Amino acid sequence: MATPVVRVGVAAVIHDPKTNKLIFGTRKASHGNGTIQFPGGHLEVGESWFACAERETLEETGLLVRAKKLLATTNDVFDEEKKHYITLFILCERTDDQEPAVLEPEKCAGWFWKSWSDVKVLISGDTSGSGSGQQGEQKFFLPILNLLRDHPDIESLM
Repeated sequence: MATPVVRVGVAAVIHDPKTNKLIFGTRKASHGNGTIQFPGGHLEVGESWFACAERETLEETGLLVRAKKLLATTNDVFDEEKKHYITLFILCERTDDQEPAVLEPEKCAGWFWKSWSDVKVLISGDTSGSGSGQQGEQKFFLPILNLLRDHPDIESLM
């Protein structure tokens, strides 16, 4: 049995300032299957964080983006899967108005735009807006949940 190691994940936070929305997708991989994620993946040996965010975005969505800054990091322990990641959230900007495409259909069911406000409502489970806290249908990938737990004021970091 292989010795477990801590891996580095890079999440591309692609913000559209015109609509104040971000690109999210639904995972189809065994790791986090069915959860909502940002484009991203593993940091390769010798690769910069920014280059990884740009590469993963292009591979997964076909979008050309420019990485701008490190927004935050999270420490993500997936107990059930016995995996441990440090996730780097990299703020990226689009270089044109192209829309994301599903280029890795075995890994992602589709891409869509949501605001941080939309995401917070879905995570809270209150999809009615009533403040009742009823469990919502949406599930988010653990790094996004940890990001919002550690930085509830995430908008101020952008």
